[in-house]
Amino acid sequence: MKIGLAQINPVIGDFAHNRARIVHWAERARDRGCELVVFPELALCGYPPQDLLERASFLVDHDRALGRLLDGISGIGVLCGVLERHADGSGKPLHNSAVLFEDNKVLFTARKQLLPVYDVFDERRYFSPGAGNSACHYKGLFLGVTICEDVWNDKDIFSRQLYELDPVAELVGAEPGLNCLINLSASPFHLGKNALKDEIFGRLCQRYDLPLLYVNQVGGQDDLLFDGQSRVLDPGGRIIARAARFQEDLVVVDSDAWSGSQPLPRSSTDHDGAAAVFEALVMGVRDYVGKCGFSSAVLGLSGGIDSALTCVIACAALGAENVLGVALPSPYTSKESIEDARDLAANLGCNFELLPISPVFSAMRQTLAPLFAGRAPDVTEQNLQARIRGNLLMALSNKLGHLLLSTGNKSEMAVGYCTLYGDMSGGLAVIGDVPKLLVYRLAGYVNRDQELIPGRTITKPPSAELAPDQRDEDDLPPYAVLDPILAAYLEQDRSVDEIVAMGHDRATVDDVVRRIRINEYKRKQAPPVLKVTTKAFGQGRRYPTAQNYREGEG
Repeated sequence: MKIGLAQINPVIGDFAHNRARIVHWAERARDRGCELVVFPELALCGYPPQDLLERASFLVDHDRALGRLLDGISGIGVLCGVLERHADGSGKPLHNSAVLFEDNKVLFTARKQLLPVYDVFDERRYFSPGAGNSACHYKGLFLGVTICEDVWNDKDIFSRQLYELDPVAELVGAEPGLNCLINLSASPFHLGKNALKDEIFGRLCQRYDLPLLYVNQVGGQDDLLFDGQSRVLDPGGRIIARAARFQEDLVVVDSDAWSGSQPLPRSSTDHDGAAAVFEALVMGVRDYVGKCGFSSAVLGLSGGIDSALTCVIACAALGAENVLGVALPSPYTSKESIEDARDLAANLGCNFELLPISPVFSAMRQTLAPLFAGRAPDVTEQNLQARIRGNLLMALSNKLGHLLLSTGNKSEMAVGYCTLYGDMSGGLAVIGDVPKLLVYRLAGYVNRDQELIPGRTITKPPSAELAPDQRDEDDLPPYAVLDPILAAYLEQDRSVDEIVAMGHDRATVDDVVRRIRINEYKRKQAPPVLKVTTKAFGQGRRYPTAQNYREGEG
C-alpha cells in the first residue's frame, strides 16, 4: 500500500483554510496512488490553539469543519489530527486525537497519552490523556498510531523520564504483529533538535524492529517555528524518505518496499546550522506577517549588522518591494553608517528613506531642560534617541500599514542592552533569539555567493552610536565571552559556579547574571521573539519580574 505523509502549514482557528489544505493534499496523495494519507497533530485547528480551546464557539466550529472534511474527501483513507470531546464527566473536556476516516466514515480514533507541560508546551491545561492502545487494521496493514510526545519518553536517551508511561512499549507489547508505527506531530524547531529526533526515532525503530512514519507540522505560529521534515525510517532506524524543511510537502512511501529501501544519504546541507536558522527565520517572518493580516514591513536601518540581517530576512520573506528600510541618523551617527544602510537597501532592492532625528532630539532636550537642569547628560539622552526612532517608525507603521520589525539580538535582550519603547518597539522581534555570534555566522551565510550585507557592516566594531565614540564593548564583555555565558545560564540552566568552572571570570559572570535578572521587566514588554534556540525569551521562559533571587544566599 502506498502511504502519503502530508506536512501542511495550518493557520490557527482558520478552519476553512485548514480544511482546504487537507483536502488539497489528500487529493494529491490520491492522485499519486496512495490509499492512505497522514496529516500532522491538530491539523484541522492548527497547533497550538492555546486558550481558544476554552471557547465553546471554537469547538463548535471545529466540529462543523470536521463534518465538512469527512464529506469533502473520497477515495482515500485520511489519518488526521483533530480535537475530540472528552465524554467522561471528569478531567479536562478535550482529547488531542487522531481520526482515521474514509468516504465519510470514521474508522478509528487514537488519543494522545503524554501531555507535555515543559518549555513552550502546556497541554494538560486543556486535554485529558488518552488511555489504552492505539492500533488498527487498515487495508491489510496493522498500524500503531501515536501522537507527538508519545514517542518522546526513551529511558536510554533522557536522563530523567518525565512520564511513568511508555505508550510505544505498551502498544507494541499489547499488539503483536504491528506492521509500522505512525506519529502525528507538531514539533517546533530549534537548533540541534533534528539530530535528537534522528537519535530518538532511530532507536525506536531498532528496539521494536518496526518502521516509523513521522508527519510534522510546518510553518510559523507566533513565536514557534515548525520545520516539517517529515520522514520515514526503516526497521533499522535509517531514513528512507524525507520531506522538505520549512515548506509544505508530500512524501509517498510504499509499504511493500520500506524494509528493502535504500537509506537516504546524510544531508549535505547545513542540517542544524546557519542555513537552517536563516530558512526558519524567513518562514517565521513570512507566516507571522501574513497570518496577522499584513503584507509589508518597515524597520530601522542603523548601518549595523543586526538591522542589516533583519532586513535581509524580511526581503527574503516578503519580497524586497514590500520592505521599507529607514535610516534615522542622530548627531552621533557616522556618515559610514548611513552609507552602509543605503548600500544595503540598494543591494537588496528594498525601499529606503532617510529620516534624521536631530531636530526632534533637540526639541525634546529643550522641552526637558528645565527639569533636567543641573544634571549631567547620561543614558537618558541616549534612550531619548532610541525612543524618537521607535516613535517615528511606529508612525510609519500606522500610516503606511507596514508591520514594524524589531532588530535587536538575543545577547542584547538578555542583558538589557536595549531601550524599552525605543529599539524594542515593533510587532515582531525577528532575531531576538539569535545570539550575536550567530548573527555574524548568519551574515556570512547571507554573503556566501555575493555581498548583500556591506563588508564594513560586518567588520566594524558594534556600536549603538548614541554617544560619541561609543562601542558595545565599552558596556558589555566581548561577545565571544558574553554569548557562552548566556548560553550556559539561559539555555543549559548552569549555576554561576558551574559557569566559572568552565573558565569564565567570576566577576564577569556575576555581572551578566545580575543584568539578566534586573532586565526581566523589559523582556516582558518585548514583541514576540522567533524561537530558534532551546530557550527563547517568550512563552517558554517563565521568570517572575519582581524577584530578588541570588545564588548561594539561601
